[in-house]
Amino acid sequence: MIALYCRHKEGNRELCDDCASLTRYAAGRLRRCPFGENKTACRDCPVHCYSPAMRERIRAVMRYAGPRMILYHPVAALRHFFGK
Repeated sequence: MIALYCRHKEGNRELCDDCASLTRYAAGRLRRCPFGENKTACRDCPVHCYSPAMRERIRAVMRYAGPRMILYHPVAALRHFFGK
């Protein structure tokens, strides 16, 4: 989703430094998530792993890329939607 946001919203061919750092941050947080594979969506989670600034950045990415996922990555969008 971050790559989609960076490419379409920001107009970059490759991930910019800000989006690459957001990707690394999110991946690190997911690796350390206490719920592991049984994790819910972050907005529904009782433990907020992201710092407030990073939560806002990822929220902006999700708002933009989420609705567009069905066009660019339909299988991933359906998996996300159905929680599998």
